[in-house]
Amino acid sequence: MKRSILGLVLVAATASVQAQKVAYTEYKLKNGLGVVLHQDKTAPVVAVSVMYHVGSKDEQPNRTGFAHFFEHLLFEGSDNIKRGEFDKIVSSSGGQANANTSQDRTFYYETFPSNQLETGLWLESERMMHPVINEIGVKTQNEVVKEEKRLRVDNQPYGNFLPEVMKRLFTKHPYTWVPIGSMEHLDAATLDEFKAFNKKYYGPSNAVLVIAGDIDIAKTKQLVDAYFGPIPGNAPVVKTKYTETPITKEIIDSAFDSNIQIPAVITAYRVPGMTSKESKILEMASAVLSQGSSSRMFKKMVDDKKNSLQVGSFSYALEDYGAYFMYALPNNDTPLDTLVKDMDDEIVKLQNELISEKEFTKLLNQFENQYVDKNNRMLGVAENLADGYTFFKNTNNINTELEELRRSPGRIYRMLLKNT
Repeated sequence: MKRSILGLVLVAATASVQAQKVAYTEYKLKNGLGVVLHQDKTAPVVAVSVMYHVGSKDEQPNRTGFAHFFEHLLFEGSDNIKRGEFDKIVSSSGGQANANTSQDRTFYYETFPSNQLETGLWLESERMMHPVINEIGVKTQNEVVKEEKRLRVDNQPYGNFLPEVMKRLFTKHPYTWVPIGSMEHLDAATLDEFKAFNKKYYGPSNAVLVIAGDIDIAKTKQLVDAYFGPIPGNAPVVKTKYTETPITKEIIDSAFDSNIQIPAVITAYRVPGMTSKESKILEMASAVLSQGSSSRMFKKMVDDKKNSLQVGSFSYALEDYGAYFMYALPNNDTPLDTLVKDMDDEIVKLQNELISEKEFTKLLNQFENQYVDKNNRMLGVAENLADGYTFFKNTNNINTELEELRRSPGRIYRMLLKNT
């Protein structure tokens, strides 16, 4: 189900949580690699991360799943790291490594004791400079991705809700498919196609290296130059701009899932992208509506009316557009239309009635606590800095995003999300 208009009115209150500014050093290597360094000597740990500005939206419609596939494939090894040795090197050095992929970016990272900084830099430079992409690695990771899809999507209750909604919410933009992609497309792809995808997107001009933790800035610069400076530059990636046709009427549809016994009703809105002010306000709306047992929809539908087993909402923020979801699971054969009406009624209240200053103070404190908590972890700082560099074109966004929430008492945020 699609909706086209959502309004929201909030009253701002005085913030009570004070977050320290995140100091950083930012520069760019001659090959185009962005570098951001953050020094924090409170603990002897360091996070080494590389964010590539490539996700599933950069794939071809007949070759979906490539970006997520490379999340796995680039752990296979390099000219100087034998196949299967990457994780062994990390663990033997007292570290942890992982990666994740979205529609818009791929994020690789390691956390180490700070005396292993050079190990992390070597690993990530190897991944970028000369990864081994061969038939053995492709075949192995193809099976890994298939198993992940079976586990997280195909055999997971409600695991197909996001793909089903996105392909209806977006008709022109590549957001119409999700990062896991099509297994048939991966099976049909040639080795040359994988190599071409790597050459285009996984070079220094399409990436930012972020190092956060117990480091010496001057020495770290020398190490970065030694490991990443020799990597040849790649051609700048030109992103294709996709414009969706406005949603002009409600669309009602259904999808079958053999893994569930209780149906779910989902309403979805196409909304502005993550860099818009509206995106943050939608996150706040979700907290008002469904975060915790005292939230409006939970209290109304689960506690009071008892017509829902579960109810929720969340903002799915992406670079070009976003999606806003509301969902409910019926209790005692409650008609799904009843649940939709109850959820819509709460939206109308947010459109037309100011929330109290007390309620907004609580909301603001929740968001500021989340912000402070994430920036207390070196990996969280690294990812926030990378997000600012990549999406906001402003690394200092890590220090200014709270200013969008902190306003003088009585100021009114008013947002009207028209069909886009």
